[in-house]
Amino acid sequence: MTDAARRAAALLAEHRASIDRLDAVLVFTLAERFKHTQAVGRLKADHDLPPSDPTREAWQIERLERLAREADLDPAFARKFLNFVIAEVIRHHESFQA
Repeated sequence: MTDAARRAAALLAEHRASIDRLDAVLVFTLAERFKHTQAVGRLKADHDLPPSDPTREAWQIERLERLAREADLDPAFARKFLNFVIAEVIRHHESFQA
């Protein structure tokens, strides 16, 4: 293996280690977020509130798109991601209503 190939392999390993750490951060962050959204779902169920709040969801999507632009992340990707998370949250909230 050439020196250049060894350096490339070392850089690849560093990038992959960073990706692995960031994936762990994402998972634990999502878990923490869902703990809070489940508490919200229980409160909504206890007080006969609807499982979804379209006004807040629209605000959150707009906010996340702005943050994505600030972070140099594709806002369309951020919107798709948040829509996925919101759909899962609503599904959880609906399960509390049953």
